[in-house]
Amino acid sequence: MGEPIVCDMRETRALNVVGEQLRVLAPGAKTGSYEIFHQAGPEGSGPPPHSHDWDEAFYVIAGEIAFGVGERTLTARPGMLVHLPAGTTHWFRFGPGGGEMVSVTSREGAAQFFEAIDREIAPDAPDLGKLVQVAEAHGLKVGAP
Repeated sequence: MGEPIVCDMRETRALNVVGEQLRVLAPGAKTGSYEIFHQAGPEGSGPPPHSHDWDEAFYVIAGEIAFGVGERTLTARPGMLVHLPAGTTHWFRFGPGGGEMVSVTSREGAAQFFEAIDREIAPDAPDLGKLVQVAEAHGLKVGAP
């Protein structure tokens, strides 16, 4: 039997993922499978269309967050959960005043990607070519299929 994972968000370092503040609450290296994150972003922040081979779910805590899934756009508000199966091309944007959410992935991989983005990509003037390179190195496909 494994040890319990206890994380105090106030004690984790916020990663700057192209303007979004992201905290790794439970990395796959500790859970053996899934990962959990706290994400907070200013208005207009969020990733370009992308896909990856893990499921991802977002639970909105504050603000309105627009999600694009294929050709469809939906707005999630506090108390709503958006689940995206592996391989789904998607994006999101924090709405007016910014927002906050908790996300969960079905397997390990996203935490290492976010750490690489924080380490290698300038948040205020991101090099998009380098961003795509880092994403692809971590199993993400950037852009529409």
